[in-house]
Amino acid sequence: MRLIGRNGTGAGPAATTEADTETWAESPERRPGALPAQRTSGLAERRPAGGYGPDSLVHVPAGGLAAALGASDGQSGPDVEGDPGFDSASFETALAAREQAALEARHRRAADDGDPDAAARLGTLLLRRGDLADAEPYLRAAAAAGLRAAANNLGVLLHQRGHRAEAAQWWRQAAVAGSAPAAHALGLQLRDQGEEEAAEYWLHFAADHGHPLGAYALGDLMEHRRDVRAERWFKVSADAGHREGAYRLARMREAAGDKETAEAWYRIAAARSHARAALRLGVLLEDRSGGEAPLLDEAARWYRQSAQNGEPRAACALGYLLRDSGDLGAAAEWWQEAAEAGDGNAANALGALHASRGAAAEAERWYRSALEAGDHNGAFNLGLLCAGAGRDQQAEQWYRRAAYAGHREACNALAVVLLQRGDESGAEPWFSRAAEAGSVDGAFNLGVLHAGRGEQRQAQEWYARAAAEGHGEAALQLAVVQEQRGNAAGALERYRQAAAGGSAEGAFRLASVLDRRGDADAEAEHWYASAADAGHRRAQVRMGVRAAERGALEIAESWYRRAAEAGSRSAAFNLGLLLARQDSEAEAMLWYTRAADAGHGRAALRLALLALRRGEPVQAEGWCRRAADYGPAEVAERAGRLLGALHAELSA
Repeated sequence: MRLIGRNGTGAGPAATTEADTETWAESPERRPGALPAQRTSGLAERRPAGGYGPDSLVHVPAGGLAAALGASDGQSGPDVEGDPGFDSASFETALAAREQAALEARHRRAADDGDPDAAARLGTLLLRRGDLADAEPYLRAAAAAGLRAAANNLGVLLHQRGHRAEAAQWWRQAAVAGSAPAAHALGLQLRDQGEEEAAEYWLHFAADHGHPLGAYALGDLMEHRRDVRAERWFKVSADAGHREGAYRLARMREAAGDKETAEAWYRIAAARSHARAALRLGVLLEDRSGGEAPLLDEAARWYRQSAQNGEPRAACALGYLLRDSGDLGAAAEWWQEAAEAGDGNAANALGALHASRGAAAEAERWYRSALEAGDHNGAFNLGLLCAGAGRDQQAEQWYRRAAYAGHREACNALAVVLLQRGDESGAEPWFSRAAEAGSVDGAFNLGVLHAGRGEQRQAQEWYARAAAEGHGEAALQLAVVQEQRGNAAGALERYRQAAAGGSAEGAFRLASVLDRRGDADAEAEHWYASAADAGHRRAQVRMGVRAAERGALEIAESWYRRAAEAGSRSAAFNLGLLLARQDSEAEAMLWYTRAADAGHGRAALRLALLALRRGEPVQAEGWCRRAADYGPAEVAERAGRLLGALHAELSA
């Protein structure tokens, strides 16, 4: 028995990103319930930056450019379109800046004259521009006048300047006055301070007033507390266009086993350029593709989109998809992109690709890169690489490093190394650690270890654990025990499990049992063929015998040759018989000799008879003696009689 192992959606002009943690300014004219222009962690969608740009530019005829812009410092205005050196982008930027300056000047005059609405608008404009010192007095004046939006935006400003307590006071004032953005911001701050009940109240307020970021944050808080209502609020935010909400809802549906609904929400989030949603959508499509090209192509498109949006795991997954389609060159390119972005799995894939091409140095470089990225598969693969190159001491060191990091297959490989050099006491704990961590090979090897000590009960327990995970050789060991105990039904079930798990011996024994029963010839043939194709020599001989019985001599010869060339003496003898019947006596003699030299008694007896036929009694006597020694009993008896006759003839 051998061991198994290897030697959110914000409106308004503010730009938002998922990584931001600061809130943004609420426009003074925003109506109650309108989407806020706030930024919060993981909540907002990417929107174009605010201000004026090409889409909102009022184009002025070329002849009116000078009049529209005027001259500056006695110089002429910008070149008109069509003139050499005309720069439309510079022109649009200049026009936008001029319009912004005019708007700011109007607001400032009105605000300085005591208009609180103008003060609120000016303060918001300055806040968005980042001019906090200039914005603060105008926002304070407007907030003191009771303008809700100004109170919210003053909270934003104070929060940005680190005055969190005062920011919360202004947000509370705005929220009490009905501001959903302020309630959302206040809820987030309370949550970060650990005041979850108060946070839930204000986030609930924001969500109930149509604030999708509030709904998302409420769902996030509830999911953290394992509250089943989280899904409802994620859906509210997702329905309002919040891509992170759609992604989180999809994850919850996938965890619940509802992959169809999960896929629909992943699709919605991915369509809004959510990188992780595109990755998960690709995974679901690949899983249910069944190898069908249309679904695999769609999965590849989503992987590509996710990768282009900065998700290295998607680049790695795309690499595997391309590898499976046979495009190793493109696969390597995506793996390299992912590996250079810090994906250890991709680095390992690149290492394996180079190792398969014999480029050990490149393979080692990428395996080390994987290890540096925190993927301990890199250390395990370095161990395999060193073992393959005969650098056993280094291999053990890498296995040990990966094993101490919890890599279960490294634990198993290290144990195999220790056991092979006779350190059974050192090997057993590592086999146990591998098995307990879920290594099927580790469980099987632990069974082998106990069986070697005669501890059959413990061995059977570990074999059963490995067999339950589909380990064919473990199932085979269980089947043999069942057959020895006379439990034919139990043995047949375990042989089926062994065969299904890839055990060639299990497939052969299953076929033999079915063959003896005589009521499942087609199934027996199937399992003989399965074992034979896997290189099982006795199965190959059996396939040859069955083919010969049907008169399919060419097929029989093919199976006999495969087995004989692999070292089967029975196959060599049968091939000799077949060739002799086809008048290929010379080649038949070669195979008889090979079989006899391997200890096949019938082949030795056949050679003795052929030697007598050729008139070579001395050679015949030698083959008779070997046949008598090899057996079996019937052959030994016939060889003895022939040897006696030879002695009588030679002494006459």
